[in-house]
Amino acid sequence: MNLPPVRRAFADLSVGQVHYAECGDASAPAVLLLHQSPRSWAEYREVLPLLGRRYRAIAMDTVGFGDSAPPPWPPSIERWAGVAAELLDALAIERAHVVGHHTGGVIAVELAASFAHKVGAVVLSSTPYTDEAFRIARQKRPPIDAVEHKDDGAHLVQMWRNRQGFYPPGRPELLQAFVLDGLKASGDIEGGHRAVASYRMEDRIGRVTQPVLLIRAPQDPFAAPHAAELAEHLPDARIVDIEGGMVPLPDQLPDAFASAVLDFLEGLQ
Repeated sequence: MNLPPVRRAFADLSVGQVHYAECGDASAPAVLLLHQSPRSWAEYREVLPLLGRRYRAIAMDTVGFGDSAPPPWPPSIERWAGVAAELLDALAIERAHVVGHHTGGVIAVELAASFAHKVGAVVLSSTPYTDEAFRIARQKRPPIDAVEHKDDGAHLVQMWRNRQGFYPPGRPELLQAFVLDGLKASGDIEGGHRAVASYRMEDRIGRVTQPVLLIRAPQDPFAAPHAAELAEHLPDARIVDIEGGMVPLPDQLPDAFASAVLDFLEGLQ
């Protein structure tokens, strides 16, 4: 099967240069993909060509991650959503479907709430419901990815081990991709997690009126329990389980992930 090539570029936005990768015909309906923290567009490296056969698929690096500029302000879901909207404007995209995984899903909620006219359908993959109970629970947990840097590089092993239990065995390339992206984060590997933990989704989710697909990775202990909660606040949403899915779902099971997104979007037509 011939898949379209992935092209990479930068957009000059108000925050500086924002990096993105895209695949597909520029005249096709657009799909914007938002990654988890502290990952980058590479989380969707294998998903992009699969979506690009039918859509203009764009995976951006959130400000402060990947190859995008460092943020000029503290990490913020609201500000990240604003930058995503600015990127759509820079690419002359009036309206796009939005796909978000983990942190990217929270950004997608805010993007759909604040810029409803720019967002068609929404896919929330492994997305937490960040209400008061979530915020209190998160305050009691230790940092997720932050480690003390060691001269002998032991912190790299610690980053790997901290995530290893939430990744499938026998797939070291997934952990390697996480470590590489974590090292590129602009000085604050925990910034995305803190932004999620402070976001008042209960005040915003009622503004999401677009069709919504909730993708649940049953073996993701952080996010899987939240799918039913999200569904309660999004009456028209439906849940699709991807069996065997864990924290790195898009790059762990790209074919199943892309199929779920495509089936949902095609069903809207």
